[in-house]
Amino acid sequence: MSLRITHFSADVAPTEDRPRPDRLLSGNPRRLAWTHYETADEALSCGVWACETGAWRIRFAEDKHEFFCVLEGEVRLHEEDGATVTVLPGEAAVIPAGFVGVFEVVRAVRKYFVVAQTPQA
Repeated sequence: MSLRITHFSADVAPTEDRPRPDRLLSGNPRRLAWTHYETADEALSCGVWACETGAWRIRFAEDKHEFFCVLEGEVRLHEEDGATVTVLPGEAAVIPAGFVGVFEVVRAVRKYFVVAQTPQA
């Protein structure tokens, strides 16, 4: 097997989706993901994600973590207890496994993402 560096400037086709209607809180944002790297078992994926403004409920699996860094726009995460975290261009955050809350795109966003799934004990 040949191991090669993955450079994010490579041209990859995006996947497109929208939040599920039962989770949608505002807008109906178009979401695009350019996955540049993914392991065969899908335990790790990395790429660029872009989204229009809107908000929806999220519920992360108990084994799924996401690190992201905002390139442009503004994201606000709402925790179940009412606390909010705003992430601006040049800032980064981690959404931990099992997180339940609201993902809000305040200004159209573009971000790097790294999603890792860890083995359940």
